[in-house]
Amino acid sequence: MIYFDNSATTKPYKEVLDSYVKAASDYYGNPSSLHSCGGQAEKLLSQAREQIAKLLGVKAAEIYFTSGGTESNNLAIKGAAFTYQNRGRHIIASSVEHPSVSDCLEQLESEGFEITYLPVNGDGQVSVEAVDKAIRKDTILISVMHVNNEVGTIQPVKEIGKMLKNYPSVLFHVDAVQAVGKVPMDLAGNRIDLLSISGHKFHGLKGTGALFIREGIRLTPLFAGGKQERNIRSGTENVAGAVAMAKALRLYMQKSETGLTVMKNMQKLLRTGLGHIEDIQINTPLENAAPHILNFSLKGMKSEVFIHALEQKGIFVSTTSACSSKRKSASKTLLAMGVPEDLAESGIRLSLSVENTEAEAKAVLDAIETTVEQLRKVMKP
Repeated sequence: MIYFDNSATTKPYKEVLDSYVKAASDYYGNPSSLHSCGGQAEKLLSQAREQIAKLLGVKAAEIYFTSGGTESNNLAIKGAAFTYQNRGRHIIASSVEHPSVSDCLEQLESEGFEITYLPVNGDGQVSVEAVDKAIRKDTILISVMHVNNEVGTIQPVKEIGKMLKNYPSVLFHVDAVQAVGKVPMDLAGNRIDLLSISGHKFHGLKGTGALFIREGIRLTPLFAGGKQERNIRSGTENVAGAVAMAKALRLYMQKSETGLTVMKNMQKLLRTGLGHIEDIQINTPLENAAPHILNFSLKGMKSEVFIHALEQKGIFVSTTSACSSKRKSASKTLLAMGVPEDLAESGIRLSLSVENTEAEAKAVLDAIETTVEQLRKVMKP
């Protein structure tokens, strides 16, 4: 089996699973309990928080544990909107955000907030100038993802953050779910106020995530309850999950030192090979793209048929975002980039991990070429 769907989810490291089992077995107390069993769990949770904060270059008090990227995005956006709505009800976002952001913004629109969706160029990138021009007196939040989950475009987060130093009252949220460990990130230097991550994207476990909230920023909680996570995220803490996520992030960042070079080489190999295959159009930009995602369209072919044909060869890839891949519609991201609808409906995403090899990339490339030829013969009248 060759797994090239790592942007949907990654296989947990064995060390991560071992950490989870040990924490869940030996430190099963409720961190909120007053007895020593609860105290041990609370200490372990604090250690996980400190480790993640250190890896991200922020303070431990700025890390809040969640159930994953979707909750982190919703908490950041809705929490900021409801807290600062007296200051204004205008929010800015790109037109190619993940559904956990775009659907969240649609909900806010129904509650009276006004959303400006910024267009992207042919590479899927929003311009800093467009962001600047869209800011109004009543703008309270800007949300722009760091790396696009479908095509891998890197957004100019650093430049937007620099520009936002002129607007101290406007909060800046970054969905970094696809960026952590793959592209350079400087939360302090980039003037990021809120940042979302998800453990299962870097070989952690599903159901684990975190939200960075810059010190001094207030958010309205999504959940009412026991006031855990310093009153921001009620619900008994997933201690074992937090420990596992801290272990996964540390291991992934260690491996990414050499793994990023391997992924870049694999991406280059795949891009070159796909470029020689008739009826394929590559959608991922050559510049300003993360090393782990390569998106292409199949001219005149159905992506679902192609994916299942590859699966028969033991190769697993995907169409668009895993969160929307079962919806029978064209990719919103590709359409926003100006890709014709027929090609936007046949997009394929290859997504790599530091655990993949160049030998696997070559095998996938051969399988894609063979599958295209086979389907072309079947489709001939």
